[in-house]
Amino acid sequence: MQNFDYMTPTRLIFGQGVVKQLPEVMAPLGKKVLLTYGGGSIKRSGLYDTVKDLLKDFEVYELSGIAPNPKYTDSVVPGVKMCKEHAIDVILAVGGGSVLDCSKAIAAGAKYDGEPWDLITYKVPTKDALPIVDILTLAATGSEYDCGGVISRTETNDKVGYMDPHLFPVASFLDPTYTFTVPANQTAAGTADAMNHTIEQYFAGDTTLLNDGICEANLKSLMANCKAILKNPEDYRARAEMMLDCTYGCNGILSLGNSESGWPCHGMEHALSAYYDITHGVGLAIITPRWMKHILNDHTLPRFVKFAKNVFGVEGKDDYDTANKGIDALYNFFVEIGIPMHLKDVGIDESRLSEMAHHVAVNEGLENAWAPLLEEDILAIFKDSL
Repeated sequence: MQNFDYMTPTRLIFGQGVVKQLPEVMAPLGKKVLLTYGGGSIKRSGLYDTVKDLLKDFEVYELSGIAPNPKYTDSVVPGVKMCKEHAIDVILAVGGGSVLDCSKAIAAGAKYDGEPWDLITYKVPTKDALPIVDILTLAATGSEYDCGGVISRTETNDKVGYMDPHLFPVASFLDPTYTFTVPANQTAAGTADAMNHTIEQYFAGDTTLLNDGICEANLKSLMANCKAILKNPEDYRARAEMMLDCTYGCNGILSLGNSESGWPCHGMEHALSAYYDITHGVGLAIITPRWMKHILNDHTLPRFVKFAKNVFGVEGKDDYDTANKGIDALYNFFVEIGIPMHLKDVGIDESRLSEMAHHVAVNEGLENAWAPLLEEDILAIFKDSL
């Protein structure tokens, strides 16, 4: 069991109607608020009007149009500029993980005199950040309960994971009813994202029985509740449990004491969505079973056998057969919930696979992953995913 130093300072405020507590949570943080959000969904749902009414005693400025795979030039830079121009005290992020990820980068950039990209790429340390509060409308990334985010810079095809303890939200409002209108394809992609967060922590060299059990339960809960939601999008119990599954998925609690895995599927998918701007969860679903098949060997076999038996309840004629049946069961689940499972289905052909594989090999450090990946391995996985 590995040493660890763990802290989660974020306050989770969970349940139906909890947003009414927003003014009392925001008041100690200041009066000038930057409200960040994505497209028009929060206006169509009425949440925008609710938030504006709750903040009637605050001075509110708005940054809208934050895209999935949030963009540095389009959103982070303008957000930082607004914070500095208006002396913003606190950021309120309303939306899914992309809005929150972007808001974290803005929060740090607002407290830095140089180019925010220096912080995101760790060229300089983050020393301070504006406080962040969020109201979550999509269960997927877990950004509401962690200190990180992912930012894309399209002009350089970079998609960078940025983590720092200053970026934990002060408080996260999680009302499952705000996810009732999330479309089926986004629900499926969010499920795949959270499942991969769990898988990235499960497939490691040194694990504990406790963490294995939590990860296995989280995966089974995600799959069962996704199926229930696709049948009835307003199933409160299923939406609520899925929201909590996703919240736990990415803040490190599933792997305390485990060795690092290297998060190889994220490393590879970051290139796919940086180059082609595809949905992150879909890219992960496509890549993960192919990665599993590629790294299955005598060294990794015991983990895959445990995964197959404990998550999917399958067993074959021998250990390799069992492992493959488990991988196939994961693939088939993604198919069942409607995720396109080939790169060509999301507009990616073979023309840039070598370029992307080289980009991953140079930038993601996957030669140090639990199952090391060199450039030729990454390219093979990409080709298998076509």
